[in-house]
Amino acid sequence: MECAIYREQTGERENVDARQEDGGCEGVLDRLAVLKPDEFAWIRLDDPREDELQRLGEHLKLHPLAIEDAVQAHQRPKQERYGDVLAVAVKTLWFVERTAEVETGEVMIFLGRSFALTVRHGALDPTAEAARRLEEAPQMARLGPVSVLHAVTDVIVDAYAQAASQVRTDLTELERCVFSPARDDLTEQIYSLKREVVEFRDAVQPLVPVVQHLTAPHDDWPQQMAPYFRDVFDHLTRTDTEVRALDDLLGSVLDAHLAKVGTWQNDDMRRISAWAAILAVPTLVAGVYGMNFAHMPELDWRYGYPCALAVMALGAGLLYRAFRRNGWL
Repeated sequence: MECAIYREQTGERENVDARQEDGGCEGVLDRLAVLKPDEFAWIRLDDPREDELQRLGEHLKLHPLAIEDAVQAHQRPKQERYGDVLAVAVKTLWFVERTAEVETGEVMIFLGRSFALTVRHGALDPTAEAARRLEEAPQMARLGPVSVLHAVTDVIVDAYAQAASQVRTDLTELERCVFSPARDDLTEQIYSLKREVVEFRDAVQPLVPVVQHLTAPHDDWPQQMAPYFRDVFDHLTRTDTEVRALDDLLGSVLDAHLAKVGTWQNDDMRRISAWAAILAVPTLVAGVYGMNFAHMPELDWRYGYPCALAVMALGAGLLYRAFRRNGWL
């Protein structure tokens, strides 16, 4: 647990020592009890225990359903209003280059009149970068707890854009492989990347209406916040458009690859059919002269055998030339 107290008049930050031998949060609760009217607290929890979050939630008067959502950490991006507390669930997302996979986590953000509580699950920690940005821009902290919501969502949306760019790079490389002369089966790779894009889409698309709602004027925070949330909404909309385009393009790439595989199979069948036709000529001649009839005119002819071989070679050669001319061989 980490806790910082911000003074709205100056934007100054005071760190609160939340370390306890028993893992409790008494130090934070004691400091929250003496908050001044011009101060607000930002409490950051990483994969908290249920009892720890329960104690903190009781002090902050969080709704039991909000605490349950924060502990379970499998929420769709959404916002809920519990009395004076606004709860926003946002999925974190990052691209792992080593495995070419999209990994996701979650951040729950609770805003009250004098506090902001963030509960993080997953390897990516956007709250650390958000705290750094607030420290570098103290004028944002003067706007109150809503500045934490803006900072965290801004960091997460920026990470979306970076992940989308990396997915686009992988898709471009996959396109080159699909349309290259090599006969490699890329179906599994295409499907794997499409599955990652679907996971990406499930994180981004539900967040669009949530951020759009934040751009509207609210009585709970300063009007100066509207332009900042509109900027986040603009970045999120562009990323959402990019993800939709990636999803559609991957479907087209998969169709193109399957069509190419079908072309390979047709080429193979044509080659097999051509060679079967070529071999049918000597088979026919040999079959005719292999019949055990006593009265066959050519059996007593001195040049019958070389003539039969010549007919076989001539027929096979003519067919081979015809198939080569037509591109079957």
